[in-house]
Amino acid sequence: MSANLNHIVLVDDNETTSFLNNRLLGRLAVANQVSTFARADEAFEQLWGEQASEGSTPAPDLVFVDLKMPGVSGFEFLELYNALPQPVQEQTVMAVLTTSMHGADTARVAQYPNVEYLTKPLTEEKMRKLLEKRFQ
Repeated sequence: MSANLNHIVLVDDNETTSFLNNRLLGRLAVANQVSTFARADEAFEQLWGEQASEGSTPAPDLVFVDLKMPGVSGFEFLELYNALPQPVQEQTVMAVLTTSMHGADTARVAQYPNVEYLTKPLTEEKMRKLLEKRFQ
């Protein structure tokens, strides 16, 4: 599996989930760098806040965000992302990675046309399908 992305970001308040996803991505060798954040607000600030807009760090290729998190939720993160200028959004593929199979959550995420919806756990097959769909 060789998409070889530059940077993947995991935003999840569950340390075990982040650890396992990090290991999977490392084993698949699909990215040069994987960053993890336990808080959505910190992730957003780091990725698209003021210091990021100065061009110091290139936008990530792919961001996985959990929906249910304390503080800024995944939905609020998507709102912030959706408010970014279109050229900025086009640099990053956004994917929700959640345990929720709830119809209301799925429908709410579907309002964002370019956001992928994946259920946990992240697997090699889900990763392969996502890469084929969005990075070929």
